[in-house]
Amino acid sequence: MVPEASSVPLYYHEDYVRHEQGPGHPESPERVREILRYIKDHSLPVELREPVGITESDLELVHSAFHIRRVRDFGVGYMDPDTFHTDRTFGFCLRAAGGVVGAVKQCITERRTTFAIPRPPGHHAGADYNMGFCYLNNVALSARMAQKEFQDIEKVAIVDIDAHHGNGTNDIFNSDPSVLYISTHEWGIFPGTGHYTDVGSGKGVGMTVNLPFNGGSGDGTFITSFREIVLPILSQFGPDLLLVSFGGDAHFMDPLTTLSLSTPGYLELVRSLIDIGNKEVGGRVCVELEGGYHTYALAESFAGAIAYASRTEPVAPARFTQNMDEKGDRKHIKELIDTTASYWKL
Repeated sequence: MVPEASSVPLYYHEDYVRHEQGPGHPESPERVREILRYIKDHSLPVELREPVGITESDLELVHSAFHIRRVRDFGVGYMDPDTFHTDRTFGFCLRAAGGVVGAVKQCITERRTTFAIPRPPGHHAGADYNMGFCYLNNVALSARMAQKEFQDIEKVAIVDIDAHHGNGTNDIFNSDPSVLYISTHEWGIFPGTGHYTDVGSGKGVGMTVNLPFNGGSGDGTFITSFREIVLPILSQFGPDLLLVSFGGDAHFMDPLTTLSLSTPGYLELVRSLIDIGNKEVGGRVCVELEGGYHTYALAESFAGAIAYASRTEPVAPARFTQNMDEKGDRKHIKELIDTTASYWKL
């Protein structure tokens, strides 16, 4: 018997498509518009929710006062070669952070998977720096606010499946034993961080798990690494909350990377995270958007995750199903296991 479909909370605001980086920029409003279009075209049962309000004092949970002022007062111009700022950017950033924080609060109180599609993204923003289309770190702020506001949220796990290493999230929680950060990403591309020897520091040693993959890695490498590394570590850590930084740029159609996940490969990863969240975390799972620059491949993958959470999949035959990495890079996976096994039972 097929379970009855249920609606899924999706946090969105019009500011997410008002934020502009300039003509031809890959981090465009069309990324979110295409996700919404796909949801509508396939009649996915979503509940659109408004972001919660975020204050500057909230931001100080993860960012320095200097950085907050800089993002607030920068004016008009490039904060770095990839990241343009206008007099409206800070307000857009607060909306983005508020969407993820709202989704996380709802997943905690209602114990069900929630989604957020914020723009601008955030995982490249550190405590006192921004880069790579990011200004403020949405997922890091959400983790800290959850720990602050909910007595039963002590341990938070963040799994980042963006093709680019989430250096900002990595750095914010580098020495914190209460937050497990796991990142799968392509090695050798922007921002050039996330080597597997970066395992955290101080009391947080072992709580940073970087899984850099070689170009061309796809379904086989990702799924095997999840099965043999990511999921066992999540089970051993025993988080109270699971946050997923969903980047669609590991897809083989993405123009900025050379990874080769297919749409079914992406969905297998997210299914496994939602399933372990339901089993180990009591349903307290939030999936929030980071990168992904082939708009249809992003929409197909992200909306497929919504369909799974709402129990309405399959939505439609996936367009991008080619599996170019069926067996996986076993030699490289073994290297990653050998390093990570110093801190976890694998």
